[in-house]
Amino acid sequence: MTDCSLGVVITGGSAGLGYALASVFLAAGDRVVICGRNQERLDGALRSLCEEFPEGVAYGIRCDVGDPHAVKLLAGFAADRLGMVDRWINNAGTAGQLKRPLWMLRPDDILETCTTNLSGSLLLCAEAVRLMESQPPSTEAIYHIFNMGFSSSGASFSRSAVPHKASKRGVAELTHFLSRELRAAGKTSIGVHELSPGLVLTGLLLKDASPEAMRMFKVIAERPEHVACRLAPKIRSITGSNRHIRYQPFVMTLLRAIKAIPWIIGK
Repeated sequence: MTDCSLGVVITGGSAGLGYALASVFLAAGDRVVICGRNQERLDGALRSLCEEFPEGVAYGIRCDVGDPHAVKLLAGFAADRLGMVDRWINNAGTAGQLKRPLWMLRPDDILETCTTNLSGSLLLCAEAVRLMESQPPSTEAIYHIFNMGFSSSGASFSRSAVPHKASKRGVAELTHFLSRELRAAGKTSIGVHELSPGLVLTGLLLKDASPEAMRMFKVIAERPEHVACRLAPKIRSITGSNRHIRYQPFVMTLLRAIKAIPWIIGK
């Protein structure tokens, strides 16, 4: 972990893993901007952060990451409040309203999931790169963007609907291709990385889950605070580009799921 204070942007920071990450960064002395779609929940998150870290520097702005205008406002707000943005974490996402086969989903549910996860990540990455380009350049990657996509194995293991799995696989490809584009363009001061938190015990994970799935998740998923404490130091100390930061290897999650089967069946 570095000793210097960093400017950190966290989308979807009003609850769950995003909020937990904001807490850890503030505890490390960093300056943080969070955003969320729900103004009331965002205000509550900021109040809680300020109460927990009265000496901390935390700001918030309402933002729907699928809205290009809102994303542009977020970038301007972050630059104005933080002065320098060192880490940009695209944490906002949705698993959709229902865990059902594709043909049983409403069109608006499909579109919202893909817009938030994939289109939102594209818009956010574009604004983050433009913002970081305006900051002092370097021959090494000193500004870093993090995306949360799915590996092939992660998508296969997920019980979520096709729009969620497909859009998250797209985010993983976005990270790879953007890193290559930046390198080809000679933009050496910006790194792009994949961030894999694994199964995090949040409302997003449990939404529309069957009773059996909920029992399994409560056994194998990790609390947001635990995951954030492991990920934040790695995010702060990252170097280079196109790295993959994992909370834990996928095989460990799979082994925990296998071990949990007797307990789940017994219930």
